[in-house]
Amino acid sequence: MPKVWVINGPNLNLLGQRKRDHYEVQTYQELVQSLQSKAAQMDLTVECYQSNHEGDLIDWIQAAQYQVDGVIINAGGLTHTSISLHDALETLKCPKIEVHISNIYTREKFRHKSLVSPVVNGMIAGFGQKGYILALEHIKTLIKANN
Repeated sequence: MPKVWVINGPNLNLLGQRKRDHYEVQTYQELVQSLQSKAAQMDLTVECYQSNHEGDLIDWIQAAQYQVDGVIINAGGLTHTSISLHDALETLKCPKIEVHISNIYTREKFRHKSLVSPVVNGMIAGFGQKGYILALEHIKTLIKANN
């Protein structure tokens, strides 16, 4: 069964508590449960990881090279600032999808630039937490195409 890691960056552990107009009311744990449920229906295994620390995220991305068939990443605020995340994702050969709960292009100007986008297969933004489900559906297609 193909394995997908969903890697979440800073402050995503605060889902349901923070800026509900941007991030919705579902908590991080509820998001994880919905992803695992959807993955089971799709014959995928999903493991979710969240950290507020850039180095931890890089360690997970590097480990993914040998452990998973695909990665979904929401790097949070590091999307716009981390060359190191960009570099780690660039070396990862499996399919990668960037997700943002809000539409980063309708928010503050500093959020309009993603350093992650150039090194992933695609980006889903502005569909709320459903964007993770859309990413899961598409990454399954990419994994099948790679095999």
